[in-house]
Order: sequence, then C-alpha cells, then structure tokens
Amino acid sequence: MSYSVGQVSGFAGITVRTLHHYDTAGLLTPSERSPAGYRLYSDADLARLQQILFYRELGFSLDEIATILQDPEANALDQLRARHKRLSEQIGKLQRMMDVAEQAMAVQQTGVRLTPQERFEVFGEIAFDLSYATEAQLKWQDSESHRQSMASAAAHTKEDWARIMAEAAAWRENLLAAFDDGRPAESKAGMDLAEEHRRHIARWFTACPPEMHRRIADDFARDPRAFALIVPASQQRPGLATYLRTAVEANAARHAASEGHLTSDGHPKDSHEDSDHRCRIVR
Repeated sequence: MSYSVGQVSGFAGITVRTLHHYDTAGLLTPSERSPAGYRLYSDADLARLQQILFYRELGFSLDEIATILQDPEANALDQLRARHKRLSEQIGKLQRMMDVAEQAMAVQQTGVRLTPQERFEVFGEIAFDLSYATEAQLKWQDSESHRQSMASAAAHTKEDWARIMAEAAAWRENLLAAFDDGRPAESKAGMDLAEEHRRHIARWFTACPPEMHRRIADDFARDPRAFALIVPASQQRPGLATYLRTAVEANAARHAASEGHLTSDGHPKDSHEDSDHRCRIVR
C-alpha cells in the first residue's frame, strides 16, 4: 500500500517540509512516485521513518542517523551507547540546574535563606512543599501580614531557626501527648496549646490575632502540605489536624469572651504576662 506525503505527515506528526528535507538529504527517499510525479511512501518507508524519528528523539543529527541506517548492525549499538552516556551527563547537569532553581524558589517563596545543608540540619523531617509555598505566595501576595511574615523569615539566622524549631518540637510533643491521651481539644489544655502556637507565630513572624489563627488552622486541616510544616508525616495521626483546628477555634472563642482584656493583636492585657513568651510555635 502506498501513502501520500500528506498522509505520512499526519501519521508521523511531522511537517511535509520535513519529509521533503529527509528526501533531499537522502535519508528517506519515497519508494514510488504517482503518475503525476508526487511522492508515495511504502510500508517499508514508514518503518524507516519510524527509525529516523526514534533517533531524532534521542538527539542524533541527520548525518549520524544516516550512518546508523547504512549499516544498523555495525553502528546502532555503539552509537546508542555513546548517546546514552551523553544523555546521562546532560541529565546530571539538568538535575544540578534544577536543584539550584529549587533553592532559589525556596528562598523566594518560603523566605528561608539557608543552604540545603543548613535546611537539613535545622528542619530535619519538616519539609517545605514548593507547590504549596507557590500557591500561598500567589494567594497572599497582597497581604501585609504575609509580606511581614516573609520578611521576618528571611531575616532569621540559622541560630534563630534552630531556636524556632526547638520550640516547635517541644510544642509538638505536648500536642501529640494531649491528642494521644484523649484530652478534648476544647479543654483548657487544648486551648493553651493553641494559644502557644498563636503566640509563636506573632513572636517569630507576624501579628496573629485569633481570627487570623483560625484561618491558619483551617489551612492545616484542609491541606496536608500545610500541616506538614508543623507536624512531619511520620508523627501525624488521623484526625490530628482537625483536633488542632478545634482547639484553635475554642481558643478564639475564649479570647472573644474576654475581648475587653485583649490588645489589638489578640494578646492578653495582663501586666503579669511574660512579654518574651509571645508566640512559641512555627506555622
């Protein structure tokens, strides 16, 4: 059976011009011509075209492909081995470039100006999901609180992050203990844990009134990527994110009940309050 240039172009997903070029280069000359002189391709021609496209996909030049097709048994294996080596080198280079790009994105989107080694030392299992960071950046880019939080994060030193994460770990241990012991999220212990988390955000990142804290907790409950910022996957339990959200909501209600005794950012106006104890857990 014979096929026209237009039909082969449609089969192969290449242009008619490309087929003409292969013909001119002597790489793929149609086996037949129509009475009017038009190119006609046989099944054998299509098989050869498939080989050409395979090697082109691997990055071979037309001259290299012509050499292979002249004597496939003698040339193909050596050529493929050489190409495999070059592709492996290119993959390694691209991977290094991706690592650099991801580091740059992490700085821009999470505000954490640490090297990969420092990130590993400080954060351990806590992982920053760049897809989540990107979405958060787009969602909150016009928010003054978000800008302040990013600026604060960017200003933190490695030593600051070590303190932040140590406090976070201590709070997380207490949260898991309360959850595992079956203490109600609406109990004083649950609300106190929520308050400690709220104050930590205000201490290290940005002012965090109770209503803002509720939105953050909603995000934890809805998006596992967000919750993984405070509880790594290996320590999570089914229902834990919802438990924390309930505790945060109960704590917000507690604040609302004593509204007349709060500062503008939701801190108690207690003269005995330790001002250095505000906001102890990283979000």
